[in-house]
Amino acid sequence: MAVGKPWRATLAAPAPGPRLRAWLTEPGSLTRRCQRLSRHFQIRLLAQGRAPDLVATVPARARQMLVREVLLCCDGVPVIFAHTTLSTVGRGRLNRWLARLGSRSLGSLLFAYPGFRRGAIEFRRLDARDPLYRSAQNALADTCQLPPQLWARRSAHVLAGQRVTVCEVFLPALLALDA
Repeated sequence: MAVGKPWRATLAAPAPGPRLRAWLTEPGSLTRRCQRLSRHFQIRLLAQGRAPDLVATVPARARQMLVREVLLCCDGVPVIFAHTTLSTVGRGRLNRWLARLGSRSLGSLLFAYPGFRRGAIEFRRLDARDPLYRSAQNALADTCQLPPQLWARRSAHVLAGQRVTVCEVFLPALLALDA
């Protein structure tokens, strides 16, 4: 279970600045937005496999999870850490698609395939006590010092009864893209 503040349907105080707020509330694909704002966009696959869910995104009965962690990098700089979970209980298209995705963008699938329904976006501030914050910190492998708090968002995408939950942690270098 995640430590810290609960996920919320609105941005809680203290609210992020307008540039970060625009990223947090982006209704479309973050991948596409990053691609528009950088010369070279890359998905860096960090881990994929069965693991416990760090952010309690699914009911407790679905204990076995397929977890995928990536960094979205613009011009070689990590700007977003993404943690995706999919229950391995049952089988379906999403299990097969996620297993074969590799270093390709999950967003390109979620926003291109017409059968997906996206749930509400929820928000949370993370600190060093939160497993999601620590995963983002570990992903950066000491290449940069993170601020005491980071903003994150999550949303569920449903296809034929399967639910994949994507949590995105916004890293400090992200704001340089809009500068």
